[in-house]
Amino acid sequence: MAAEGRVGLVFVSHSAKIAEGLVELAGQMAPDAALIAAGGTDDGRIGTSFDRVSAAIDEADAGRGVVVLCDLGSAILTAETALDFLDEEQRDRVRIVDAPLVEGGVAAAVAAQAGDDLEAVVAAARSASGVDEAPGPASGSPVADAHPSAGGGGPQRTVRLINADGLHARPAAELVKLASTFAQPVTVNGTNAKSLLAIMAMGLTKGAEVVIASADPEGGPAVDALAELVESGFGEA
Repeated sequence: MAAEGRVGLVFVSHSAKIAEGLVELAGQMAPDAALIAAGGTDDGRIGTSFDRVSAAIDEADAGRGVVVLCDLGSAILTAETALDFLDEEQRDRVRIVDAPLVEGGVAAAVAAQAGDDLEAVVAAARSASGVDEAPGPASGSPVADAHPSAGGGGPQRTVRLINADGLHARPAAELVKLASTFAQPVTVNGTNAKSLLAIMAMGLTKGAEVVIASADPEGGPAVDALAELVESGFGEA
């Protein structure tokens, strides 16, 4: 069902189970976004369905746009055919994004949940391909261990990660969603706090030191909010 005020997402897969599983996964991080599965053929076989994709686009469309992600080449062809049959007004607000289905779908879902516009949700999906932004440094690397601060003298706090499972998908998404509510740039161990994939790529585990900083002198409230979220254990500890 389309979520008023948010961009909708459609996941096109040759397998109904894959599309439905991705909705379940992304839904843990984007409970208010319209995430619609369009997997399999009309009679339940492996393949894609023009009718399913068309219906999914209509269901996901609340007026702010729809991002469509696909698993294999023929799924893209099916989605493109569905777009050809839309009226011009609706077609102008639908984007088929060439990005990894799972990683791109999760990143786009978090952006949609945050209320980002269509182009920002498209950019989030594409970030999974490493085209628009590079992932953060891996945990344990010299760069990551140095905790480079983007603060440049701006506000900064250091806290410890207390979650038993570390900064896995759900808490990472909560951190990114909170960071995205602030206009000021914020970093976590030198990594953009508004990039879900970059945050997850750090692989932070329980007990890790987390340096939250902002290059903007006005970024204090953002730094404090993220630090308090980490200290709280994201409701898991």
